Amino acid sequence: MNPMPKLPDKLFFKIGEVARLTQTESYVLRYWESEFPSLSPMKNKGGQRLYKKKDIETILHIKELLQVEGYTIAGARAKLKEESGRQRKENLPAEDKLSAKLKLLKKGLNNFLKILQKDDID
Repeated sequence: MNPMPKLPDKLFFKIGEVARLTQTESYVLRYWESEFPSLSPMKNKGGQRLYKKKDIETILHIKELLQVEGYTIAGARAKLKEESGRQRKENLPAEDKLSAKLKLLKKGLNNFLKILQKDDID
């Protein structure tokens, strides 16, 4: 993946700045917004897009997937979704992971109990 360009030290970037920094046309950025749910810059009262550094990272990743790795739009969207899900799962605290496992175990035991109760009736 191409290295992250040196970004000015500020919170928000206008679409023209982002287009220049990522070497991607503004109309392409607007199109990608409609195709990639993970890319959703804020808009000010005048409707002007305001991108965060995280948005710029996402744009560069999308560009890499499409132009370097050869993904289609649909394929890149699926890849981003998969990566996002994996990252959320990895970032879960240990307590949340344990809680999820216990819920799954409880569900399995309840299903087993239903089977046993059904056998008692038959």
